[in-house]
Formats: sequence, C-alpha cells, structure tokens
Amino acid sequence: MEKQPDLHEGDRTGDWTRLLKTKYKKQLGELSREYPHKRSLSIDYRDVERFGKPGIAMADELLENPGKVLEDVWDAIKNGQLVRTKDGKEPREINIRFTNLPRKTLIRNIRSDDINRYISVEGILRKTTEVRPRVVEAVFRCPAGHFTVKQQKYGKFIEPDGCATDGCTFKKLELLPKRSKFVDSQKLRIQESPEGLRGGEQPQTLDIDVTDDLSGIVSPGDRIIINGILRSMQRVVKGEKSTVFDIFLECNSIEVAEKEFEEVEIDEKAEDEINRLSKDPMIYRMITHSVAPTIYGSEDVKQAIALQLFGGIAKEMPDGSRLRGDIHVLLIGDPGIAKSQLLRYVVKLSPRAIYTSGQSSTAAGLTATAVKDEFGEGRWTLEAGALVLADMGVAAVDEMDKMEKGDRSALHEAMEQQSISVAKAGITATLKSRCALLGAANPKYGRFDMFGDLSDQINMPPSLLSRFDLIFIMTDQPEQKRDMAIAEHILKAHSTGELIAQHKKTPIPGVTDEYILQQLKPVMPDIEPGLFRKYVAYSKRSCFPLLSPEARDALVAYYMKLRGIAEPNKPVPVTARQLEALVRLAEASARIRLSSTIETSDAERVIHIVDACLRQIAYDAKTGTFDIDKVVTGISKEKRDIVRVIKDAIRDIGGEGRRAGIDQVIDAVSAKGFPRNKVREGIEMLLRTGEAMEPKNGIIQLI
Repeated sequence: MEKQPDLHEGDRTGDWTRLLKTKYKKQLGELSREYPHKRSLSIDYRDVERFGKPGIAMADELLENPGKVLEDVWDAIKNGQLVRTKDGKEPREINIRFTNLPRKTLIRNIRSDDINRYISVEGILRKTTEVRPRVVEAVFRCPAGHFTVKQQKYGKFIEPDGCATDGCTFKKLELLPKRSKFVDSQKLRIQESPEGLRGGEQPQTLDIDVTDDLSGIVSPGDRIIINGILRSMQRVVKGEKSTVFDIFLECNSIEVAEKEFEEVEIDEKAEDEINRLSKDPMIYRMITHSVAPTIYGSEDVKQAIALQLFGGIAKEMPDGSRLRGDIHVLLIGDPGIAKSQLLRYVVKLSPRAIYTSGQSSTAAGLTATAVKDEFGEGRWTLEAGALVLADMGVAAVDEMDKMEKGDRSALHEAMEQQSISVAKAGITATLKSRCALLGAANPKYGRFDMFGDLSDQINMPPSLLSRFDLIFIMTDQPEQKRDMAIAEHILKAHSTGELIAQHKKTPIPGVTDEYILQQLKPVMPDIEPGLFRKYVAYSKRSCFPLLSPEARDALVAYYMKLRGIAEPNKPVPVTARQLEALVRLAEASARIRLSSTIETSDAERVIHIVDACLRQIAYDAKTGTFDIDKVVTGISKEKRDIVRVIKDAIRDIGGEGRRAGIDQVIDAVSAKGFPRNKVREGIEMLLRTGEAMEPKNGIIQLI
C-alpha cells in the first residue's frame, strides 16, 4: 500500500513532462537558447485544464498545493532534460510561472483558508519599493575555517546556532556575502480597483513580494493581475510576538491588465440590444436623457457629457508623439444648478471614474505622493494619486476654483500630455493619466454678474481654461416658464420617492408597481445605467470612425469663420486647440451611433455645441465677434489697447520723468474715445501688475 502514492507522484511528473513536450516545445527551445537572460517559463492555466484526463486534477492540485506542483514541474524539466543550456549543462534554476487563472479573488475576500493556496488578485498598483538584492542562501564561516550554509526565507534573517561541522564548537560565525546567493526582490502594494466599491468603503490593500526577473517591471498606477501563493507571517509588536498573522502574496506571475473598458462584460444579448439602439434615429436624444435624468434641462451640457464619456480616438504618431482623444469639459455655474450632481452621475456611468473635490485635494493627491513609511522599510516610495487611478476613464474634479494655485498647475500636464512627471525625494518617474477631466467651478463672487466682464468672474488661470475643449457657463436666470417646469419636475421626483418609501413599509391599496413606474417615467433614464455603461464600453472597444471629406470641409469652414481671416487687426479669436477639440467631439459623436465614418451631421452637431460654448465665454458684444483672448489670456483686446494708450499718454504728459496726474491722463485718454470708467480700470490694472506706481496721491509714474 505504501508504494501507491509514490507511483502516483512519479506519474504526476510524467504528466507534466508530457504536457510540456506537447504544448511548450517552442518556449522550452527559447529558454535553452536564451538562458540565463531568460529564465522563466510561463504556463497557461487553461492549457493545464484542457490537458486530457489528468488535466483537471493537475489544475486543482496547483490551486490547492502550489508548492508541490512547482517542484513537480521543475522535476519534469530536470528529469526529461527539456532545457539544455548552450554549454550543454543543466540550468540551475528556472522560474515556473502560471498565468490566466479563471477566478479572481477580491482582496477583501481573502480568508485564512486561502493561506498557502494559489490565488489570483486584480487591482491598481499603489506603491513600489526599489529593486534590492535579498539573500536566499547565506554562507557562514567559523574561525576554524569551516563553512555553514543556511537557507533564508522572506522576512527575518536566520543565523545558524553554531558551526555545522562535527566536533567544532564555535558559536560565532561571520557571513560571507561573496559566497552567498542573492536574488533581486521588490515589494509592491496593490489596491482594489475603485470601480467595484460602494461609497464610503475604504479600498483594501495587499502586499506582494516579487523576486527575480519579475521585479522592476511595473510602476505605480498600473492595473495588474497578480498570481501567487498566499503566505502568512507572525506579527511582532515591540518585540512581543502576536497571535495575529499578517498576509502577503508570494508573487508567481504578473499580468498587466490594459483593459480600460474590458472590465465590463458584454454578453450576446446586451450586444444585440446595443446594436439595435445604435440604429435608432432618436439615439442622441435617448443618450442625452440618460445622463442624470433627475436634473431638469441643461440639454447642451448633458449632450457634451455624453460625448465626453464616449471620447475621441487617441492617436499614436509614427514619431512617437501622442494626440489625446479624451475630451475635457468644464462647468462654471451659479450655486444650486446641480453641477455636483452631474459629476456624481458621470462617475456612476463611466466604467472607470474617480470623483474628487478640489477643496480637499492637493497636487500630490491628484498626481503622486512620495511617502516614507514602514512599507519601504523607511525608504521613499511613490504612491499614485487620483488622476493616475482614473487612467483610461473619467476624473471628475468638483470645486476647481477652490483649489490652491500650485495644485491647479498639476493639472496642466495631465490634461494635455496625459502623463504626470514626478521628481520627488530622489525618485523620477512618469506615470500615465489618460483620463478625461470633467471639472466644476463656481464664479469668483459666488454668482455671475451678467453685466460684468466674464473673465474677471472666472477664478481660474487662462492657461488651464484653454486646455478645456468645452466650457459651459450655467447661469441661474429667473424665467417663469422654465422655473415652473423645474419646480414641477423636482416635486414630482420627491413625491414619487415618498410614495415608494411609504409603499415599501406598508403597501398602499391601489398602488401597483406599474403605477409607480408610470409616476417615475420623467425621472427614469431612457437607457438604464447598466446598459449605458456597456454601450460606452462596446463603442470604445469596437468603433474607430474616419473623417468623411464633407465633415472635414464643414469643420474647416467653421474654424476659418471663427478665425475671421478677413480682418487682420481683429483680436485673434481662436487657437488651433479649438480645431482639435472639434475633431475629437466629432469622433465621439460618430461613436455614439457606432458609425465607422464621421458624417456631416456629426460635424454640425459639434459645431452647434462649440458655438453655444464660445458665445457664452468669448463673445465680444461691442464688436460682435468672438474674442477668445478673453479666455486664453484673461485680458480682452480692448483692455490691452487701453493699457497701451494710457502708457503713451503718461509718457506724453510726463516727458522724461514718466509721471503725470491721474486726472490729466484720464482726460487725455477719454478724449480719444475710450469710456472714463474703462480708463480708470486700466490705470488700476497698471498699478496692480506693478508696471506703474503712485508716488503721491493722484500722481502715476511708469516703472
């Protein structure tokens, strides 16, 4: 009876030998040629599972008893002499790596039963330490010259009790680093993906121990799947051993999951539904009405947000440069106009999104922080921030106007180059942040003053404003008809909500589910959020439209109209960034229809939206033209002209001394046709910017 298991064991090694010979001939040949530069053999779990009769048993054994399986595979390679190095010797060590496990374990669901089992976890990489050598086989020497070898595990360094040679009584031994065997090692900390979390849940983390050729291949912010063996280690608190154990994952293989929208599973039924929807002539209306249906009106804004969710196409150029496809939208509006609600809804709709409030965010929290803590054994490590975590999704930043000036500048690079460069505490790194930014801000003085200059009321630097493709000014103007509709909409939503709450507690006679659905109709989305998310994911995965010549002509014609080539001395109205924005929006518009070409209708739709935006923010009422300088530089051309005339007037009056009475200057400049109040504003601006000073009351002097 004793022999049976042994025979079975040998059999198992034979199974592995057969599997490797049939499925992995090419990889083994490659290993033989490239050893020791390449020393890992990657085995697909699915191949093991499908391998004849013993396949399922082998696959199960891997999950239950991974240590034994890894030894079996190594024996199979050694006994079958499957890998021969160039000089004909046997390789000393080959890493066996298993990938593509069918079931992923959530970090929060790891339990004590999983210890020493093979598991697969998925998440975002939060921190990494530097790659450092770790001793795995320490060689010691006693004063008599005898050598003692001690194997080392993860964690504490183990010293031998004394010399291992018989008859030698020396207890004090010295470590010989030259003879010891080291391996590269690195620690990673992985955090659950934020998609699956309910509000208020703290995302959980797991530490990973990575060794040899896996170390140093991933960076913070990457989405990865890590397969490995769960190990436990006793916690030591102030020298006292605790009964609580810490867990870490001994990494066996890493798969980089570059699946921005792949997380969304789409079955055939949903695919048919999506294709049916895309052919519906009312699709744009349905999509717009599915964005935050509880909020009344704001059609243009909702349509822009829908376009942002679908996004344009990111283009990689042959010279290595990258044109972004993400659309950035900024909503500036009076309080109480439901901006934050829109942002929250978008976070719910997008397959990957992070919501953060500008008031409580710092530049480090948005980009990346360098932290010094226990994790890196007191060394500096990088921790990814919100914009990096929202990579390939949407970052919704509320209250952007409340952010500190320095923190806001962190957004510049993230928005245009879509990467974040960090140089902190001796760590230089570039992290990816390919996300669309949806920002919300309030006007500088709490509400918009319709008669004031708009650029004075937006408390944001022009360099940041020019990076947004669309900027919406949402004013709260009393208007009887609209206000009545909003009031009815809000009250209907509330009363139906009350009805549902009451019906749940004690069923009300005569109230059926159909009746409730009927009541809810105005606040129900046309496409329910689950399907909407699948729609976005499907479109991003499979739809890459091309510009048709007609659409191209329409966009160019509109751009030329904006540039207003005819009058050379007019304020330069629009930059090339606006044309890029038009193209991105048109791509998104075609994606909504799942169309492979961008038609004229798409061009007209986005021209309408952009036109509505520019009319609000850059329309110069005096000249009847667009003056984008208002947004891009914060100073309209008219203001610049006044400042120039004021300076000339001071020089004329003051001669060499360059000083003049303020009243004289105002008289001289207003005589040229400029309004007195504008001249006064211009003088104040000169004093504020430090170009002039007021040595005595009522006297201005140029510096």
